[in-house]
Amino acid sequence: MDQLVITKAKEILKKTEGNICFHCFGRKLSTLVKNKTHLQTAYEVCDILGVDLKDRHCQICDNVFDKITPELFGKIYNKFDYLNIEFETFEVGTIIQKEIKQKDEELSDELGLNSESIKKHLNRIIATQIASKRNKKIDLIKQDIVVNVNLKNEGKIRIQINPIFIEGKYNKYIRGIPQTEWFCVYCKGKGCRKCNGTGKQYSESVEELLSKHLLEATRGYKSKFHGAGREDVDVLMLGSGRPFVIEIKEPKKRKINLKELEQKINEINKGKTRYTNLKYCESYRKGQIKQSSPETFKVYKAKVCCDKEFDESKLKELEFLNEINQQTPIRVLKRRTDKIRQKHVKELTTQIINNKSFELTIKTEGGLYIKELISGDEGRTQPNISEILGVNAFCEQLDVVEISEK
Repeated sequence: MDQLVITKAKEILKKTEGNICFHCFGRKLSTLVKNKTHLQTAYEVCDILGVDLKDRHCQICDNVFDKITPELFGKIYNKFDYLNIEFETFEVGTIIQKEIKQKDEELSDELGLNSESIKKHLNRIIATQIASKRNKKIDLIKQDIVVNVNLKNEGKIRIQINPIFIEGKYNKYIRGIPQTEWFCVYCKGKGCRKCNGTGKQYSESVEELLSKHLLEATRGYKSKFHGAGREDVDVLMLGSGRPFVIEIKEPKKRKINLKELEQKINEINKGKTRYTNLKYCESYRKGQIKQSSPETFKVYKAKVCCDKEFDESKLKELEFLNEINQQTPIRVLKRRTDKIRQKHVKELTTQIINNKSFELTIKTEGGLYIKELISGDEGRTQPNISEILGVNAFCEQLDVVEISEK
């Protein structure tokens, strides 16, 4: 054994008056001894020094390691069985008295030791046992669950079930369905006469028509929908669909056949919504998809109506629309920052319906409000179609035809 180890061991014993457990003794020497467990180090050094630490009350950890008992693991396994959770990877977290952590750090500082923390050692001991008994993998980076053991409170066990993320695309084939759940404007979700006690402004949403089936299949707690932008409630989402990620929180079953479930969901929602290319993804995809919205091009088809007859020759001028300066529309000011956004029109064609209406097909940069491009929104969008035609124009019907990358 290296002399530095023996010297530091003597300093530890002197400082603690020999009142230290094998776990903490070996742990304090951990950075000085390689390829040995903390207990192996402690036993070997004790043999050399002729010291027996058995049944000592540890000044550092207050014998917290004695709380790792078969009864504790019984509680953990009972919790697994009670929750009936499916997992492959896990991590352990422990809660101990602050005073223990403080005393541990003070001793290390006084003796110039860079030892492993008590919590890290506790976590590893518990995790190693679980991994062995349940044939699971310890993963400190990305885990299905976290086993939290409160060693302050009689070994109380709490299981943190991490979410799963599923991405895909959706289509919406009927109007009047929002992308996500929309609370009643009167009761804010509490339930009232206006919403017939549902707490919702709309009875269903793109999210809910998908999530209720995913939650049932995964036995999850709730969901959160992350879309690459959103269309208005009265707008259809056609073409190949809008990308999204749906987050399922606290899923007790993590592995489901998404292809089969996709077919089932689409059959149930036939003619209403459609979901395609469902697949598992990582959590960072929700951020990527949200950020991708302004970087995509979107193709819209709109029915434009005017308050009086328009000059058909001026329709040609619309094809030259390019740079649009659009101040946040009045109708979304409550939930959007009031600023001017610069967007671009890429392509535009028109088809006359009658002398007061026409169909507009337009390809634009993501984030351009089409309804306001048509109406002008009291001058907040410049240039705008109403101004160019010299009439008051409005969007009677709007569809998202396609969402495409640059």
